[in-house]
Amino acid sequence: MTTRPIAVVGASAAGLAAAEALRRFGWTGPLTLIGDEHRLPYDRPPLSKQLLHGTWEPERLLLRTKEQLDPLGLDLRLGTRATGLDVAARTLTLDTGERLDCAGVIIATGVAARTLPGADALTGVHTLRTLDDALALRGRLAGGARRLVIVGNGVLGCEAAAVARELGHDVTLVGHDPVPMAAAVGTAVGELLAEEHRAHGVTLRTGTVDGFDSDGDAVSAVRLADGGTPGSGGVATGGEEGTRLPADTVLLAIGSTPAVGWLGDDPALDTTDGLRCDAYCAAAPGIYAAGDVARWEHPVHGRPLRIEHRMNATEQGMAAARNLLAELAADGADAQERRPFAPVPYFWSDQYDLKIQAYGPTAGADRVETPVLDRAGRRVLALYGREGRAVAVLAAGLPPRQIRALRAVVATPLPWAEARERIDTATAAG
Repeated sequence: MTTRPIAVVGASAAGLAAAEALRRFGWTGPLTLIGDEHRLPYDRPPLSKQLLHGTWEPERLLLRTKEQLDPLGLDLRLGTRATGLDVAARTLTLDTGERLDCAGVIIATGVAARTLPGADALTGVHTLRTLDDALALRGRLAGGARRLVIVGNGVLGCEAAAVARELGHDVTLVGHDPVPMAAAVGTAVGELLAEEHRAHGVTLRTGTVDGFDSDGDAVSAVRLADGGTPGSGGVATGGEEGTRLPADTVLLAIGSTPAVGWLGDDPALDTTDGLRCDAYCAAAPGIYAAGDVARWEHPVHGRPLRIEHRMNATEQGMAAARNLLAELAADGADAQERRPFAPVPYFWSDQYDLKIQAYGPTAGADRVETPVLDRAGRRVLALYGREGRAVAVLAAGLPPRQIRALRAVVATPLPWAEARERIDTATAAG
């Protein structure tokens, strides 16, 4: 057997799942796990919820302790960055100057938080992607009541807003879309979320950030280019052009950028919106990707998807590991077929005591219907379609058994009418 290692770049949930799967599926050779943070792999969803709230401490986020990792026999490189990849030679370059000649590489570098011009120079302006980010923001919020402006009303911004309000802070949530999470869940569900946030005292604004005001080196306000126009359903109005939102703390939750810059411009790789892979999670021979960074050809949906959800990270890490080993063993006695990665995407979001769950890719739908929409009872069921077929379903406030049954409706995209009939049957059954 070759003595060259398999390298997993990214000590993330996807990277850890890949490393463990490589051992489980039979790789006995050297195995290197590279992570740019100095921390052991940890779980990210609690960063904007339990960790930020203070109900969990960092140790609880660890996916594995050092003792649990020891049996894997990892060459663990924490606090180390990969700075280049020679695709043809499968050689990694590290920021230490070392070059690793690899049998195979799995890329699980995730994403980086977007920021805005001028933000880095100001005290009180935060992003929320890493554990250190979350601890810094938690420390800021622990210093007494804050005027917190959250720029970005997607999932992360909404979850952080809910936590900050529960902690007693004055929260303003600003987004391009008139209702929260509109790009992911559609207008009807977004309006329900808007009502939930308003009921808990969050001020909602629609606008584009033009910059920041400061008092010395500390942020003092967020400036909106369009005056903070009102969103739907009674969102607080702005008024004149150039509205200022007073703030002593700002969270930028404006999305993320796939961490592919270190790969350079090798023509063998397509790094447009993540690392493009085939249905087997392969970006090139011997080079695979998993998690938030991977944009792969979903064999069921027939289009490339890049999914920034926790469940997908683990599942794709395992799939990439299995398929890489199948490729490496293709000419040997242990040869096995690669398998397309065809999950039913799943995500959840907790905001106050409302739990939202969704199966399938909700974003990019060209048709959305809400067979159940009870705003007073905080119950919703939404069906999402694309090109005449139902591709996703979202629910909140329904019995767990009923929500689980909805997964089967979109496991394989069905004609819209058939899916709608199944939804009606499932909801009628209670």
